[in-house]
Amino acid sequence: MNSELVAGVDSSTQSCKIVMIDPSDGSLVRQGRATHPDGTEIDPRIWWQALLHAIDDAGGLNGVTALSIGGQQHGLVCLDNNGNVIRDALLWNDTRSASSAQDLIIELGNGDQQEGAARWAAFTGSVPVASLTITKLRWIADNEPEIADRIAAICLPHDYLTWRVSGSSSIYDLTTDRSDASGTGYMDIHTNEYRYDLLELALRKDVSDIVLPRILPPFEVVGTGDKSRGWKQIKIGPGCGDNAGAALGLDLSPGVASISLGTSGVVAAVSPQPVCDPSGLVTGFADATGNWLPLACTLNASRIIDATCTMLGCDYKSFDDMALKASAQGVEMTPYFEGERTPNLPDATASITGLTLNNTKPENIARAAVEGLGKLMKGALNAVVDAGCVIDKAVLVGGGAKSRAVQQILPSILGIPVTVAPENEYVALGAAKQALLCLK
Repeated sequence: MNSELVAGVDSSTQSCKIVMIDPSDGSLVRQGRATHPDGTEIDPRIWWQALLHAIDDAGGLNGVTALSIGGQQHGLVCLDNNGNVIRDALLWNDTRSASSAQDLIIELGNGDQQEGAARWAAFTGSVPVASLTITKLRWIADNEPEIADRIAAICLPHDYLTWRVSGSSSIYDLTTDRSDASGTGYMDIHTNEYRYDLLELALRKDVSDIVLPRILPPFEVVGTGDKSRGWKQIKIGPGCGDNAGAALGLDLSPGVASISLGTSGVVAAVSPQPVCDPSGLVTGFADATGNWLPLACTLNASRIIDATCTMLGCDYKSFDDMALKASAQGVEMTPYFEGERTPNLPDATASITGLTLNNTKPENIARAAVEGLGKLMKGALNAVVDAGCVIDKAVLVGGGAKSRAVQQILPSILGIPVTVAPENEYVALGAAKQALLCLK
């Protein structure tokens, strides 16, 4: 067994995965996995237990010299002065704060929604939607004021796990990176510093005593692992948001978009300068290397296929066979099964229209599902292009990319060449690359 490995973690909505890579040739040495429960809010301590289980599943951290954690973005973790979790984390796909997002836009615009959206985009690169952390803070301020009063520190999922890996119990040791911080809605996209005035607007109170994770530059070492667990030899990288981790894992370059079809659908493209879209469709995130990663995210992606398989009572292979067998013949699926973020319709539902006595066959429905997914991602791709990114081709990743029907139908809908990336854990791989770069 190689004595010097780097490890990368992907703590996603559905699971926690860890990969351990031989830095000499990039080969996978071992890996582990643990599941997360379903839902839109979760006790962050469950993520920690899942990470420990994934590490055990991978045979431990023996031989690992550096580790970084990629995690689902936007999730709100609230801690008290002693570092205790004070409520379940609200995840990115929790849409209860949709009205809070609208309130924040209007308030920053002094009553003018268009002006407010422009200001948010100019300050943070994003216009508030229900997914962003800042809207969840406003929801807590309005609906759980007793929780808001107890908040001593605010962090994100990957911040929380990095902190736990370090063994620290002090909230003053919390760290993050610019990619994940840029998805909160209260980081200045131009300075990489927090906008405490925006945080104060969200919480409706003075926030000078609230601790936020220190924003680290790319490839800075946070510290070492928890010595009580025998991890003292492991250097910890700053980590990153899952989209930035995937971009790093894919070696994404300007002109090429990544299209990720997981729980959510994400179109992302590397940009050498910040992107500010006042329409709110594109979020102007930072990446994990010092560039920017404007992206458009949908709430629905591979679950469109999952839901249709359930509806038709079929497995994935049969679904693909049916979708490739015939056209939709006029059937259209609007796939907003969990509301939608792009377009911003958090309360929308899915529908199937255009049904006649001649097109109600399972293959028509299956085809309509794939086309509905494709059109949804086309809208996200167009939004990124309209925000100023040049995209000539795309690479497809994620669970939904395994679908033969998606692979064959999507390029004609998008209108650009699409390649399918070899199956890999790209978020975890990107985190491992970051860990390696922290050693140099």
